[in-house]
Amino acid sequence: MGLVLLAAIQFIRPAKNLGAADGPADVARRVPVPADVHRLLVNACYNCHSDHTAYPWYADIEPVGWLLADHVNEGKDNLNFSRFASYDSQRAAKKLAGIAELVDKGDMPLPSYLWLHPEARLTAKDRARLVSWAQTAHDQLAPR
Repeated sequence: MGLVLLAAIQFIRPAKNLGAADGPADVARRVPVPADVHRLLVNACYNCHSDHTAYPWYADIEPVGWLLADHVNEGKDNLNFSRFASYDSQRAAKKLAGIAELVDKGDMPLPSYLWLHPEARLTAKDRARLVSWAQTAHDQLAPR
């Protein structure tokens, strides 16, 4: 019975997040994003925080696909780099302050994400670079 159920759920697939990662409302349209920072964002953040996810092979196995879809949707609800330019200045500044804080504390990328995504591991230098960028961008947007 369990195998039949497992086989049956393979036909219930969540929608995949396969839009453009850097569309017209991309973060780079709102604040300067140097090439090195962009590379770090793509490698460590965009899978969960943009409109485009590079899915691993196991995303096609349910219920794993459902869990990944839920995780990506939650990540995009919190911060979406593909739609960042559409945020008002106060919200954008708050998101940048949050990026600086979470990256600095090592809370992002999520430790559970790093298990299967070694390309997302940030060195101390990478963290410092992202934090510096986020703080500078925040200061450009924060109301004075």
